[in-house]
Amino acid sequence: MALTKKRKSVANLVNKDAAYSIKQATELIKKLNTTKFDASVDVHIRLGVDPKKADQAVRGVVTLPHGTGKDKRVLVLCTPDKEAEATAAGADHVGLDDFISKIEKGWVDIDVIIATPAVMPKLGKLGKVLGPRNLMPNPKTGTVTTDVASAVKEVKLGKIAFKLDKQAIIHTSIGRVSFSPEKLQENAMELINTIIKMKPQSAKGTYLKSIFMATTMSPSVQIDTKLLTSSVN
Repeated sequence: MALTKKRKSVANLVNKDAAYSIKQATELIKKLNTTKFDASVDVHIRLGVDPKKADQAVRGVVTLPHGTGKDKRVLVLCTPDKEAEATAAGADHVGLDDFISKIEKGWVDIDVIIATPAVMPKLGKLGKVLGPRNLMPNPKTGTVTTDVASAVKEVKLGKIAFKLDKQAIIHTSIGRVSFSPEKLQENAMELINTIIKMKPQSAKGTYLKSIFMATTMSPSVQIDTKLLTSSVN
């Protein structure tokens, strides 16, 4: 696909053979954006693990200090006694059977689903719809809980879930191009440090294989993992 004039003009700002510090990358990423909208800033972290092995399937949650810049649409699936609590906490949608029916028919206009343990048996049939979209509630990510109010508030404040894909890469957003470089840096480091702490004991060799940062439709910037830590590699 041919590059636009704007993209060509910024492509030379990145040395494809170089690796940058987080500080340099977050400053550079703002210069590389050529979109007219407030583009997402994403990181792609390749780990030296085998995602096929259960004990190496890195997965978790992190609360970004400055959020993602996107108002997450939250659906809470619960029994009637929890509905008022969820609504008061800021959930966008609250209910159960009606929403299960909508999801079965293909409705997924949401970013996060929180469910109480009591209703989880009803969600089993939604696996084919929610699984591929990483929307299925899971105790490991704090989205299956009796404390729905706290769960909703955490998501709204910037709590995100992440997991490895089949290529052992974690893809996630750490903010928007309108964020200051400092905010992007702090968000990125919170995510990276969380992932470092989750290094599986059975993982051998280099753990942080590579990290790239990019905005929507911008060239990617490679981050020097050696500047982040030497203890995990």
